[in-house]
Amino acid sequence: MKRALTIIAVVALFGLAVPTVVRLGWSVYQRIAESQEGPGRGARGGAVAVEVAEVRTGSIRDVDRFTGTLRPNSQFVVAPKIGGRLETLRVNIGDRVDSGDLIATLDNDEYVQQVEQARAELKVAEANVLETKSATDVAEREFKRITALSEKKIVSESDLDVARLQYEATQAKHQVALAQKEHKKAALKADEVRLSYTKIQAAWQDEETSNPGDGQDSVDRRRVVGERFVDAGAMLRANDPIVSILDLNTVIAVVHIIERDYTNVRAGQEATVTTEAYPGRRFTGRVIRVAPLLKEASRQARVEVKVPNPQWLLKGGMFVRVELQFAEREDTTLIPVAALAQRDGKQVVFVADLKAKKARQVPVTLGIVNGEKAEVLSPPLKGHVVTLGQHLLSDGADISLPGEAASTRPATRRGAAQRERSDRPGRPGGQA
Repeated sequence: MKRALTIIAVVALFGLAVPTVVRLGWSVYQRIAESQEGPGRGARGGAVAVEVAEVRTGSIRDVDRFTGTLRPNSQFVVAPKIGGRLETLRVNIGDRVDSGDLIATLDNDEYVQQVEQARAELKVAEANVLETKSATDVAEREFKRITALSEKKIVSESDLDVARLQYEATQAKHQVALAQKEHKKAALKADEVRLSYTKIQAAWQDEETSNPGDGQDSVDRRRVVGERFVDAGAMLRANDPIVSILDLNTVIAVVHIIERDYTNVRAGQEATVTTEAYPGRRFTGRVIRVAPLLKEASRQARVEVKVPNPQWLLKGGMFVRVELQFAEREDTTLIPVAALAQRDGKQVVFVADLKAKKARQVPVTLGIVNGEKAEVLSPPLKGHVVTLGQHLLSDGADISLPGEAASTRPATRRGAAQRERSDRPGRPGGQA
């Protein structure tokens, strides 16, 4: 009895397992068959639904965008050349100043006294010069008289020698007096200079910040106080900072470029600068300096862009985006970037024959790629290219356009987007 029950159980299990195995085998067969269809073979030979765009002729620019920071065209600190108590400070943050304007004064009592003393000493030296000059004149006359008498043999040679020595001695004293006078004069001048240092001015030499005809000729050349470091009454040493002065008539955008773009940047290139402080506004500048070396740590080089700033809208420290144009081509063949695909490691497009409803695979060499447009250098293209659905195509595949009823395999947006991520080319300007 037990044996019969065992046989019945085995038969029942076998009956349940056979349908499951059959279904599993059929599923595997279907998957293998689908995987062997390959791109371009629609379900049971149907056409692939695609979207197309016309190949156009136009212009395209090769541009790249960098981020950087603005800094003033020039910046310096006003500081005293001598120490002393800060008596007055005449400017504050944001004040505009001209070259030569008085910024601050130091307590000058001590320096005034030194000047007066130097003037008195100079007067003494001048009087000494007059005295020695008179003595020299007297000695000269006496020497001439003794010389005349000596020629007549009236006086001895020793008397003549004494007169000569006396004359030479007075001449030497007079020269010493003259030298002392010049010394005192120089000392007075030095004291007067030190006294002038108690009046602290903002002084700079204007550099030519504009070219003729660029609209900068009538720009306000004044500068602005950027920072204030001390208050009146503070004791200062020589070279202690008082205020900083900025030149905002022109600002410098400092960006850093990587090695790949380094050879494309040169002095004189036009640049477009934007900042979040003024949305939608674009400022035009020019590259003025390109560093001759790249830093090893970052493999980047410093580039400076001069931007005219007549209204002082741009300020130092602002974050900016700088757009540099490397090249521009006109009357060139353009296609949408969405039309590009990868086949066997090459950039290709599918040219659509709208009459025959066929897609022809064409390898292309790209030039400039900018935004949604790509330049095709070769081969010459005309007509229309597939912009959606090329991930399902192969050379010679049947296609259908939107609105055409057929047993087509639709190119879903999701599938196209996945394919476009793998088909999209690298950096703008890359070539196949």
